[in-house]
Amino acid sequence: QVQLVESGGGLVQAGGSLRLSCAASGRPFKAYAMGWFRQAPGKERDFVAAFRWSDGGTRYADSIKGRFTISRDGAKNTVYLQIDALKPEDTAAYYCAAAMTPFAFGRSANDDEYDYWGQGTQVTVSS
Repeated sequence: QVQLVESGGGLVQAGGSLRLSCAASGRPFKAYAMGWFRQAPGKERDFVAAFRWSDGGTRYADSIKGRFTISRDGAKNTVYLQIDALKPEDTAAYYCAAAMTPFAFGRSANDDEYDYWGQGTQVTVSS
C-alpha cells in the first residue's frame, strides 16, 4: 500500500507563489508517474501536471503552462508543484496521485491511470 500526503497549501494573495509537496510512503516506492490534479468548488477534478519517474518527463495542462512547475526529489519520494503568479481561479483543492504501472504518458490527464491518491491540500487565492 502506498500513502500520499500533500502539504504546502494555504491562503495567498494573487500574484504570489506556493510550493506544494506530495510525500509518498509505504511499500518500496516505484511509481511510473505522479500527477497533480485540482478540484475547484462545484467543478470536476482537472489535470494539472504529471512527472514520469524514470526520466523526468513532464506534461502540463494547457491552462497553466508557464506558471506551474512539477519536479521531484527521488531520495525523498516526494513530488513538488511550484505555482507562480497565482490567480483567484487557481483556488482549489490540489491532489497528488501515483501510477504504479506504465501507461502511455500522453494519457497523463486521465485520472483512471492513477492507483493512489492523497487527501488533498487547499489553495485559496485572494484577489
